Amino acid sequence: MKIKQLTINEFKIFANGHSQYSVYQTPEYGFVMKNQSFENLIVGLVDSNNNVLAATILLVERHLAFKYAYAPRGFLIDYHDFELLKVFTSKLKSYLARLDIVAVKLNPLILKNVHHIKTKTVEPDNQYNNAFSNLKKLGYYHYGYNFYFEALKPRYEAIIDIDKPYYVLFNNIKKEYRTKIRAAERNGIKIYRGKQNELKYIYSHSKKKYPRDMTYFEDLYENFKKDKMIEFYYAKLDTAIHLKETQKKYHEIEQESISINNSVLINPGKSGTKLINRKIYLDNLFNNFKTNLISATNLLKDKPDGVILATIMVIIYRDTVHILMDGYNPKYQRFNAKHLLIWKLIEKYSNLGYKKFNLGGVSNPELDNNKFKGLNDFKTNLGAKVYEYAGDFELITNNTKYFMYKNTLPIKNILKK
Repeated sequence: MKIKQLTINEFKIFANGHSQYSVYQTPEYGFVMKNQSFENLIVGLVDSNNNVLAATILLVERHLAFKYAYAPRGFLIDYHDFELLKVFTSKLKSYLARLDIVAVKLNPLILKNVHHIKTKTVEPDNQYNNAFSNLKKLGYYHYGYNFYFEALKPRYEAIIDIDKPYYVLFNNIKKEYRTKIRAAERNGIKIYRGKQNELKYIYSHSKKKYPRDMTYFEDLYENFKKDKMIEFYYAKLDTAIHLKETQKKYHEIEQESISINNSVLINPGKSGTKLINRKIYLDNLFNNFKTNLISATNLLKDKPDGVILATIMVIIYRDTVHILMDGYNPKYQRFNAKHLLIWKLIEKYSNLGYKKFNLGGVSNPELDNNKFKGLNDFKTNLGAKVYEYAGDFELITNNTKYFMYKNTLPIKNILKK
């Protein structure tokens, strides 16, 4: 058996039949990262008949005089098969050392636990310890169990099983969120599939969240669109419909307020506490709707063509839809456009027969004081379970050069300042 560089077709054939698949282990993603200062290396372990037994896409980055490799979401290999992992590790180390690559970092999709948020239960993966132990025995250094987003890729992901009828999926969403979704649609928010020349929308919404330039978004779309693996959507507020709905609500509250006031005036001093409390509530609500009506009127005047409120870019790979990028305009957060946008995509892809909808990274759901609680709640309230993986590992491929490389990191950091 030997390590060799694979063609794109060889890799795709193997990857399409492997259980540990990921959008980050695709040639398309590798091509995208070429314009982000990474070299792209596709390698595999083959037997004497040229059958591929394991494979990976490595992103190679230069640090001064050294090269360091990353395998986002790990190798495509059975981590429970110790003998196969042993041969692959040994051959890969030798192969990468010849290329002057000092080490490779990976964060494999080795499942540790599934966190069921609704029932507050944790389901451990019974095979986890075997896979983890195999890596440790073969010299992979484990970076530990991080709680937040310190790893190469998130150690926790929120995933919804969408191989269910849409009405079951909707009922699995928290009641408060279902109300927000319905209200967003009534308020005139519509969902559109974006075009390539509209990528500026998602870039403007997410440039502070993701440290990537516009080229990255353009490259993503260009590379993944060839096999129809990428789609981009946005939520847009129809300001005319929004004004009409606000006017309708305003008049409804106005009529009820008048009715309550008349009841109080007809029976002064005899009105019950319940009626008085209702009057106070409606008076406050009426004042709020006055403000909303002014705001909706001005919004239509200023934005007659509507407003883009939220955006999402998804990658479709095998049976999973993966949110790769998303964002929203915080100025209009009150419209809950992102809630509606995600729900409409869940509904769409469920009806098309996809099995999973990956909402992306979250933090440890069991932390008491979680600085990302809002992010976690948003994703799990949509009906997601939290999948917990092993975390980051590092395999040193050249001990001498690795030691020199580590000593140059402080210099590299100084140069970046």
